[in-house]
Amino acid sequence: MTKLIVDDVEIDVPPEYTLLQACEQAGAEIPRFCFHERLSIAGNCRMCLVEVKGGPPKPSASCAVAVRDLRPGPNGEPPVVLTNSPMVRKAREGVMEFLLINHPLDCPICDQGGECDLQDQAVAFGFASSRYAENKRAVEDKYIGPLVRTSMNRCIHCTRCVRFTAEVAGTADMGAIGRGEDMEITTYLETAMRSELQGNVADLCPVGALLPKPYAFKARSWELVKTDSIDVMDALGSAIRVDVRGREVMRVLPRQNDSVNEEWISDKARQIVDGLKARRLDKPYVRENGRLRPASWREAFALIAQKVKAAPPARVGALAGDLATLEEMFALKTLMGGLGAVSLDCRQDGTKLDPAFGRASYLFNPTIAGIDESDGLMIVGANPRLEAPVLNARIRRRWLKGGYKIGVIGEQADLTYDYAYLGAGPETLAGFSEHARAKMEKPILLVGQGALARPDGFAILSVAAKAALSLGVVTEGWNGFSVLHTAAARVGGLDLGFVPGQGGLDAAAMAQAGALDVLYNLGADEIEIGPGAFVIYQGSHGDRGAARADVILPGAAYTEKSGLYVNTEGRVQLADRANFPPGEAREDWAILRALSETLGRKLPFDSLKGLRARLFSVHPGLAGLDAIAAGDAQGLEKLAAAGGAAGSAPFRSTVEDFYLTNPIARASAVMAECSALRLDLARQAAE
Repeated sequence: MTKLIVDDVEIDVPPEYTLLQACEQAGAEIPRFCFHERLSIAGNCRMCLVEVKGGPPKPSASCAVAVRDLRPGPNGEPPVVLTNSPMVRKAREGVMEFLLINHPLDCPICDQGGECDLQDQAVAFGFASSRYAENKRAVEDKYIGPLVRTSMNRCIHCTRCVRFTAEVAGTADMGAIGRGEDMEITTYLETAMRSELQGNVADLCPVGALLPKPYAFKARSWELVKTDSIDVMDALGSAIRVDVRGREVMRVLPRQNDSVNEEWISDKARQIVDGLKARRLDKPYVRENGRLRPASWREAFALIAQKVKAAPPARVGALAGDLATLEEMFALKTLMGGLGAVSLDCRQDGTKLDPAFGRASYLFNPTIAGIDESDGLMIVGANPRLEAPVLNARIRRRWLKGGYKIGVIGEQADLTYDYAYLGAGPETLAGFSEHARAKMEKPILLVGQGALARPDGFAILSVAAKAALSLGVVTEGWNGFSVLHTAAARVGGLDLGFVPGQGGLDAAAMAQAGALDVLYNLGADEIEIGPGAFVIYQGSHGDRGAARADVILPGAAYTEKSGLYVNTEGRVQLADRANFPPGEAREDWAILRALSETLGRKLPFDSLKGLRARLFSVHPGLAGLDAIAAGDAQGLEKLAAAGGAAGSAPFRSTVEDFYLTNPIARASAVMAECSALRLDLARQAAE
């Protein structure tokens, strides 16, 4: 630690801190435009100038000077830094005057108004008037894709967007051309950005040069009610904020959570907003003479009760979809238990994970933050860039630090970092099951759904567990065996035991023609259900599941209900309600509670609070919000010994189109445009 005095406040800080960080730790406010804690230092804007006593007779850029570079006083006194001296104030006024020479005076019509760093700092540090009467420069707006709108007259060349695409996203989409007055920030040949994280540049931009295109001219920040929630577009559980005006979701923004997503979110998490309004189910429907017609809740419940009571328990089953909360899955499982049904499954993609082998067999055990302290990674049957873009950015950051070997078994995809390609399928993985211990202290073996969601998935999972034990991935104090999920509801469903009971059918078997008489489909839209069964679909969107349904019960989307999710590392998270469902749609647990009374199997709770109390009494490990109940690694030894016959087909990621993975995304016109652009870029690359 190093001592220094900032505005008469003596502090101890690490020597690698920048002066800017040290000053803020002392309680001083340092304005900045180009500096960002998660990006490299550029020193472009010079807004963060401070005065260093005994240093050069001019202000110093606090973002680019390290504490270790300061000299002590003549008698060994701690260095002295001033953040509000006359020299500093005059320098900041001069910098602001320069920044505003070319900046257009369009604050009243700028979408960044009310959230603009330049606007705020011009008030706090601006000069009374400008001494420049020359014409402002004009810069043509650029097309950089369907998600980010440009107004490059406002650009102050802070290069945050350039550094983000190069360092975090790993695509190097943006750069600068020209010099001096002619310098412009643009994409290569003005093409669309290719990153799945590109929307974050709009958050980073300190002025209104880069803005979210779908949100353009929709609302002002002070009109919105802001609700903290959790993203469910993948299994990472990124922290988000949902902004609502009236009953309508206007935008989704990231919240900082260093343990999960830091301050980034994927483009799908950010821009599925229009999908929350389109193709919504807002009233019950029943199928009559092959066609769906609107019905009352009473009529729909009566028809369901008639069919369920006529079917033997062995011919009744239930599926839970990828966006289901813990509460509704627990309510459905309890209801099915009351009916005597044992055919339950939350694994609609056919993954062969089983809670019988313990929690460690299906969690990302080293945790997401554990990637930062790991020293090696093997990826098996996964494409993290498409399945969890924010997780992929964290892997890239660890790789950039150096000393990090990455191997891949599966598809040869562009993951934004270098890796050793080891092989395509199970034979390569089997070669590591009796391999010498890796010369690493904290390696990670990451297994994706591309290896597990196939007929031989259980055998591959067993081989992966055996390889993890052989390579030393699981040791005292470190469990690097990691399963990367793609569905927000999957870990929670496995924790609840929402899997077939003794003699029950799994998802694939239930979907077969004639396998069941009655199938309750709780938002499972990624599985094709054969003819024969009477299908009850409960969900929010008119997607694939609704098209096959005989009765439709309109549920709530994830922003319209308060619900718990468990992310891929086993962290329990709360997605709070931001708005209300449309029409006659209701929260899913409430629908199940009302239906249970009609079926004569009344569920033992009347409120969400009562449901959660019941849930936590049965599954106490899920009661700790934002906590991870670690799995027992001994279950991996049982799993490794289970064996099985693995096939020879190569691994392929289960995510074919990043933008269209669930009903909300498929209802979004913005996601459809992104998907079409991705196909065009892929076709051009192939040519």
